[in-house]
Amino acid sequence: MTNSNLTPATSADTAWMETEAFDELDAILDDLRSRYDETPQWEFCEGFMAAVICSRRPIPDYEYLGVLLGLPVEGEEPDEDSGSFASDEQRERFIALWKQRWNEVETALDAEVDSLEDDACYHPEVMDIRGVVADMPPEEQAAFAKADLPAFAQVWALGFMFAVESWSDEWAAPRDKDAAKWLDGALQAIVAMTEDDTGAPEVSPLSEEGTPSTSIARLNAFGEAIWAVYDLRELWKTMGPKVETIRKEATPGRNDPCSCGSGKKYKKCCGA
Repeated sequence: MTNSNLTPATSADTAWMETEAFDELDAILDDLRSRYDETPQWEFCEGFMAAVICSRRPIPDYEYLGVLLGLPVEGEEPDEDSGSFASDEQRERFIALWKQRWNEVETALDAEVDSLEDDACYHPEVMDIRGVVADMPPEEQAAFAKADLPAFAQVWALGFMFAVESWSDEWAAPRDKDAAKWLDGALQAIVAMTEDDTGAPEVSPLSEEGTPSTSIARLNAFGEAIWAVYDLRELWKTMGPKVETIRKEATPGRNDPCSCGSGKKYKKCCGA
């Protein structure tokens, strides 16, 4: 896959995505899944995107989209073990929608917000599958009776941690103890969301009139996970990319044999 130059736009360029745009993304992913069944749902992509944005090192789009969608590396043709777009037009449309959402998420994570209710706050695009099924007529619910439905925002958290694990070196704990503790606490808040919601359904997280599908503890944990994303963004922006240590080879002593293998002393050879 060639570099599509997904350079983040400024906040002034950001247009908030409508439901129709997310539906279009879902349709493209469904089509990709028809050729590569491991293509993830958008909610997974949403979490993955947030992690890549927060990453310590800026990761190029051709690198992270290849990991996310199973796309072949540049110069290779897709096969049964890789994903592929149906056409250049479909790929360009996906990239345009991806870039739009990227700009939106990045702008939100760089905004100064004091409340999750703030319109400028990062609001992950997640689904309440259990709530959707709970609102179905009984005869339709029967089809999901034995299905292992994901908990609220669980798929989003799995996508986030997939990106963290894919670039584990970039997420390694820094030497500074306070920063390492900050990193661990934030990641643990997101890891908690990858687990099931075993509490009693008390609220509908996305609809005031929906059937209760989520525990209050889960909803509170989701809020903590969002703040954790803000912490991770700030942490790595503050520290910046890792600086590789340059190790200089030891210089032989003046009377030591020269390292070039000449048999002469260093002072009489390369050290002259």
